[in-house]
Parts: sequence; C-alpha cells; structure tokens
Amino acid sequence: MKNIHILIVEPGKAPYEATVPHTLETMQKIVGGCIDATYPYQDPVALVCNDEGLIDGLAFNRRVGEHVEENNTGIFGTFFVCGIGQEDFCSLSPELTEKYKRLLYYPEFPVKSGDMLLFGKQEPIPQGQVTRYTPAFPHKPKSRDSR
Repeated sequence: MKNIHILIVEPGKAPYEATVPHTLETMQKIVGGCIDATYPYQDPVALVCNDEGLIDGLAFNRRVGEHVEENNTGIFGTFFVCGIGQEDFCSLSPELTEKYKRLLYYPEFPVKSGDMLLFGKQEPIPQGQVTRYTPAFPHKPKSRDSR
C-alpha cells in the first residue's frame, strides 16, 4: 500500500502534517464521511473535505480561495490538503506543505452582525487539546407561548 503526505486542517487548530495510507477509506476517516475535493488555489493542490459538512452541522473551519478576504466560501469540518497528480491525489511537496501551513495557520470563526457575516481569526488550539463545538448560529429558543 502506498502512503501520501498531506496537511490536515481541523476546526480551531493549526494545520499539521501526516503521512497516511493512500486509500479512500483513510480519506473518508480523516474528513468523517464521503469526500469531496475542491481546487480553490492556482497551485497543484486539492482540499479534500466532507461533502456534507455544512448539512451535517460540522464546525466551520476556514474560508478558502485565492481572494479569501473577498469571498465567503468556507469549509465545514476537518479537511486535508494534498497534491494533484496526473490521475489521482499525491503527496504535497515540502514547499507547498510549508506554504499552506502558513496560509491556513489561523482558524477562523464566523460572526453575524445584522445582515452581514464577518470572520475573525484566532490563535490555534494546541494539538491534543479537546474542544467542544458551539455553533456560531445556535437555534433560537422557543418563545414562552410555545412551551
């Protein structure tokens, strides 16, 4: 079995490197479900995520793309960055690993302000520290009349 060198990006944490088996099962385990790939950068990299992260209520992770400050395209849940080969995903080069570690270092969080959606950056949670996800937009409590 062949291995692949990737960069894993979890919500709230700094990206970290991993060398994992190059199998569909491994990719699905990392993202927590069926995979989907997006190609928001001009570099030969893919961002592989859970294809139903938003629908499944996974934690917001990062906005992505060449003009990230101008768009609100985001990924929900854990994703990984890998290289693009001729017919399949491949290992990230050392240069691209370092570039995307820096680019994706700061976790983001959405904040609703009136009709606008703003994004803040925060210091990453240390590796190994467990966190509890709190939705950015919790459901509104029922009114007293409906109790």
